[in-house]
Amino acid sequence: MTVPFILDTDTAQDDCVALIASLLDPEADLRAITMVAGNVGFDRQVRNAQMTLSAAGRLGSVPIHLGCRRPLVLPWVSAENVHGDGSGGLDMDFADTVTEDEHGVDALIRLTAESPGEISIVAIGPLTNIAMAAVKEPDFVRNVKSLVIMGGSNNGRGNITAAGEFNFYVDPHAAHVVFEAGFRDVTVVPWAPLTLNDAVFSREQLAGIEAVGTPLAKFFLTVCGPTLAFDESVGIPGTTHPDSLSVGVLLHPELVTRASDYNVAVEMSSALTRGYSAMSWGVHGLEPNARVIEAADAAGFYSWITGLLATPTEVSRPLRGGFFD
Repeated sequence: MTVPFILDTDTAQDDCVALIASLLDPEADLRAITMVAGNVGFDRQVRNAQMTLSAAGRLGSVPIHLGCRRPLVLPWVSAENVHGDGSGGLDMDFADTVTEDEHGVDALIRLTAESPGEISIVAIGPLTNIAMAAVKEPDFVRNVKSLVIMGGSNNGRGNITAAGEFNFYVDPHAAHVVFEAGFRDVTVVPWAPLTLNDAVFSREQLAGIEAVGTPLAKFFLTVCGPTLAFDESVGIPGTTHPDSLSVGVLLHPELVTRASDYNVAVEMSSALTRGYSAMSWGVHGLEPNARVIEAADAAGFYSWITGLLATPTEVSRPLRGGFFD
């Protein structure tokens, strides 16, 4: 049986890889894509999603719903210094490409209400859409089967400030709402230490992906190129892939090698520690509200992604730039 889910995304770099996995893994039943303000300009994120669908030969096959274009309270902050335009400079003909009229928040509410307790959500950007849906329709929280969140650090370092991981930093108020909302099954894929230990692809591994030679492999190398340069500049030995790991956690739970229940709380008001995720590991008298992944099968994860990138596809529309020139 396949796993029905919605991907809530701010499509750039590894979000694109997560979308490829959501489209092509045999276990995946991707019902919709909802867009949230995050990595790069909102309209650019939509185009990145459409180019990813095209690279997978699936342009027009999955509805794209435009969600919240800014965080709940604070001004939007981008990660363009890390990702550039999020696609490594790729372009294509966008004539006649479409997005849905229904707002992303309303789509989240409707789809989960139509199949209560059956559809999961993988949220790999700021949690604005998820929080808005929980506030607008209380039944949404009960209707979601499970929620996988890429965000925060397990009492560790941030990646946009010393304390703040990007997704929680951009909209800490939304993250606070989500962790207080009472979702019945929440899994967190944190930046540190999980991503830095188990979801980094070295230059040697990237060379292995290049050797695959498919259009999807070329797409992967193009969109991940700018992030590789940034990551290496800050001491990370390769490209980081927490978003695609989040999809993997949902579809292939065997990739998880260690996880524990935590109470997760997100700092909203401190300028110094905005977005910090305090994860209490069971000794402070707090009720757990999430399962936090502590370790993953790094070799298995790389093998899974490489296998997906080896999938033969016929590009829906020609892509220009990067490894396609």
